Amino acid sequence: MATQLAEPQSPASSNAPEAVVVRFAGDSGDGMQLTGGQFTLSTALAGNDLATFPDFPAEIRAPQGTLFGVSAFQINFGSTDITTAGDAPDVLVAMNPAALKTNLGALKPGGLIIADSGEFSKRNLEKAKYEANPLEDGSLAKWRLLAFDISALTLESVKPFGLGNKEALRCKNMWTLGLALWMFDRDRQPLVDWLNGKFAKNPVLAEANIAALNAGHAYGETAEIGGQVKKLHLDPVPAAPGLYRTITGAEAVSLGLVAGAQLAGLPMFFGGYPITPASAILHNLARMKEFGVTTFQAEDEIAAIASAIGASYAGQLGVTSSSGPGIALKGEALGLAVMTELPLVVVNSQRGGPSTGLPTKTEQSDLYQAVYGRNGDTPLPVVAARSPGDAFDCAIEACRLAVAYMTPVMLLTDGYIGNAAEPWKVPDPASFAPFPAQFMAESNNPDGKVLPYQRDDRGVRPWIKPGTPGLMHRIGGIEKALGTGDLDYSPAAHQAQTDARKAKIDGIAADIPAQEVDLGTAGGKLAVVGWGSTYGPIHQAVKRARAMGKDVSHIHVRHIWPLPGNLGELLKSFDKVLVPEMNTGQFKTLLRDQYLVDARPLNKVSGQPFTIAEIEAAIEGMLG
Repeated sequence: MATQLAEPQSPASSNAPEAVVVRFAGDSGDGMQLTGGQFTLSTALAGNDLATFPDFPAEIRAPQGTLFGVSAFQINFGSTDITTAGDAPDVLVAMNPAALKTNLGALKPGGLIIADSGEFSKRNLEKAKYEANPLEDGSLAKWRLLAFDISALTLESVKPFGLGNKEALRCKNMWTLGLALWMFDRDRQPLVDWLNGKFAKNPVLAEANIAALNAGHAYGETAEIGGQVKKLHLDPVPAAPGLYRTITGAEAVSLGLVAGAQLAGLPMFFGGYPITPASAILHNLARMKEFGVTTFQAEDEIAAIASAIGASYAGQLGVTSSSGPGIALKGEALGLAVMTELPLVVVNSQRGGPSTGLPTKTEQSDLYQAVYGRNGDTPLPVVAARSPGDAFDCAIEACRLAVAYMTPVMLLTDGYIGNAAEPWKVPDPASFAPFPAQFMAESNNPDGKVLPYQRDDRGVRPWIKPGTPGLMHRIGGIEKALGTGDLDYSPAAHQAQTDARKAKIDGIAADIPAQEVDLGTAGGKLAVVGWGSTYGPIHQAVKRARAMGKDVSHIHVRHIWPLPGNLGELLKSFDKVLVPEMNTGQFKTLLRDQYLVDARPLNKVSGQPFTIAEIEAAIEGMLG
């Protein structure tokens, strides 16, 4: 849903916090992602800035009430600039003992626990490995506790609709959402409209869920809760006029790919295969046929990329996506795309690895794979998005580079970016410069023989649509002669073509923006250098450190390969360089290799994003 902001809004009142972090946690069947998503919608409509972090279990449906099956959704929202989902929640809504146990350690001291006491039965406590009921044994003393029987209250609120017990309890998340809407002064009407639309074919379920929503809201208004829960209003964040909507990274990538194809003047063909967390891109693009998008769900990863390469050969913009394991399977075909020099966009939604690894968690461990991970010398551009909204611009940039340089391009996102949401100002389409694809229309050789590998001054070969009269030609994966593309196994041909393919990609450095300093000065004691989804915590940590007078700057790199032309000089203007990343030091190694700078790593591979505090501590350690 989009909302129109006419003018900047007033800042938050002085007696209210600038931001609040809330985490909803429960069993996979409790609807926590839906609850969080709808609370996000209401927060966006209220004009607050926000960032979210959906945290899924890996199991499709773990046994109910177990520690393995806990699903959580965290949102950080407020009247100030928000770039992360927050370090520690202020409020934890725990729908069962397992949700409490797995999330309690993150809750800040003095934070509020809202627990469904109706789910703290002996059996559920045993499943969560509790020897005693934590709601009663005093173990939660350092937090504020509000425990009441949400299950019973929900059953009572939907009793008039004649639902079975199991179906009625599915409305618990709406009751909980109603209470949360009351706590943070949110309008219920958008949620009522959404429920009526969602259950349009079953109005009884719509009415039951609305009744539960209203009952939770009324409980907050009328119950004698006391000082544990207070109604809190956070003013809208000041924002430039325009049309805004919440957007996830997967949605932004999909829209950016469509925009990129439109700017290139090409129909798009997307060949994909379902894999977590990349599947959402296929789902989104399948709904965009009116924009000249063809989607194809292939039988495997290899067929998916091969079909996209075929589409590019035929004159469309070929696109495919996957996560690390699927990108590994696509590796041979990626080499073919490099060898044939065809435009192709490959989206890698990184997840925890290797192998099946942590399929629903986030990581940045595919950088080596993106830059180096193919047989032979197969250079290709790599672009990394830093946030859900930024993924839109990065997708357009990937399309531009692919079309302009006749090359496959890899776009890196990750599970956090793909699933997280943030407010996004819908851009004016007229603000983007078109980059129309150029197809060869007549022979580029006076004697009439087509030269499919004759390069222009940038080293780029022509794009020839098969079937164009007089332009019969051949391309393929076997090494070829310069210009003609005829098969040529000679040492000289292979050396020349390898050098030419490398020079073409290296030359892209002149066609990308110079690296800027995101926060701070060019030169100083410490640069914190990041890429991808580490942007938010790095930016906030550097902002806090600078407020304390520390000489530290934030540099965030979008173009991972080739790197910006001025990056080496910029890094050498700092005494020290710190590189936080969710792997064991891959970008750090790349920077050391390219610029011989003593970049120091800060690594995390827990499947969770960095906290601001972790990076603050590292800055303190580097500066002493």
